Amino acid sequence: MQEKYHIVTYGCQMNVHESEKIAGILRSLGYEETPTKENADIIVFNTCCIRENAENHAFGNIGALKKLKKENPKLLIAVGGCMTQEKGKTDILKKKFPFIDIMFGTLNLEELGNLILRKKAQKKKVIEIREKEGEIIEFTDAYRTSYPNAWVNIMYGCNNFCSYCIVPYVRGRERSRKPENIINEVKALVKEGYKEITLLGQNVNSYGADGVDFAGLLDAVASIEGEFRLRFMTSHPKDFNEEVVKVMQKHRKICRLVHLPVQSGSNDILKAMNRRYTREKYLDEIKMLKSRLPEAEVTTDIIVGFPGETEEDYLATEALVKEVDFASAFTFVYSPRQGTKAAEMENRVPESVQKERIMRLVELVNSLTRKKSEKYVGKTVEILCEDYDEKKNLYLGRDEFGRMGYFSSENNLVGELVKVKITRANGISLFGELVND
Repeated sequence: MQEKYHIVTYGCQMNVHESEKIAGILRSLGYEETPTKENADIIVFNTCCIRENAENHAFGNIGALKKLKKENPKLLIAVGGCMTQEKGKTDILKKKFPFIDIMFGTLNLEELGNLILRKKAQKKKVIEIREKEGEIIEFTDAYRTSYPNAWVNIMYGCNNFCSYCIVPYVRGRERSRKPENIINEVKALVKEGYKEITLLGQNVNSYGADGVDFAGLLDAVASIEGEFRLRFMTSHPKDFNEEVVKVMQKHRKICRLVHLPVQSGSNDILKAMNRRYTREKYLDEIKMLKSRLPEAEVTTDIIVGFPGETEEDYLATEALVKEVDFASAFTFVYSPRQGTKAAEMENRVPESVQKERIMRLVELVNSLTRKKSEKYVGKTVEILCEDYDEKKNLYLGRDEFGRMGYFSSENNLVGELVKVKITRANGISLFGELVND
């Protein structure tokens, strides 16, 4: 009987794509996917440690497998990702969950196949965490599960060391893939029928390999023949520049949506965060983007309750949110991460104040989002159909600005770019009717 695998993924799109690589490794060993843990012969956790909540979820779900492991001693449990790469975490995991069989990090994901074979050949657990980043290993057998969307790493790691962020410690320093490898991967994906390609990196704007910068890479990828949308994330405001926007102007297949995390509207907090830009520089970049691409929209990330944040600092963030009028914003309460500079800072914001501020900010962001959604009503938009919602009995997909739209169809349209006339809006979601050309 064929052995089965089950993967549990936490965190960002980078992790989602790395789980596709893990799936490719498992399938090369002869495993097939199962949707349930109970039927699996191996369960792999691809963890995240960027926020405390993600870490706690992982701990809880790993702990819940103790009973399953007891019932099925042959079950293999593997844990990898950012959490295992974090200093000291493997020791905690070993002590807390002695039934884990395999542990690996973000820097040696490609070794998972060999680690599984080693574990099958011996009784003792296998723990391999590479301390230093090495040469980029090109994956050719990722098992993609997100059709018609495809994620393409252009670089790994981060050199920014924002004071609140654990990423440079668990992802290593910046390494960029060779441009020809990226271009060949995108060409193959377009040939296979993928309709939306997202270029991934912790800071795509600092990409650089073989004399090619990010603007040059973006231009080359957008020049690939075929019908597809092109996105990129994440951009860092200290590096986002006009050359990238000029490339966006040149190619209509690049979505007019930029994810540009501001984190705070206060210069004092931005300095404490080591973001290396000011509120004024951020707003100048927004003006530059809108002057060249008036239809462009911006999404962002915002942290509330960073150490030392005063009410005045918070109100500066609110004011910036109103001024930019973001398409949407991912909002977070500051979460201290051991090993970062911010974790050692004094003048912590009380939890009750953090909660009160995040509620105010979420309400503000939601009100702006609702207004933007209402402006869609009566318009016809192009939506890439991504899936079918059985509960709603509707197909769904996003427009180039990331807005989710639902519509009915007698035919299976997954993977197709369709025109939809929006008849009503509900918060961030749109509902409409197919328009036949």
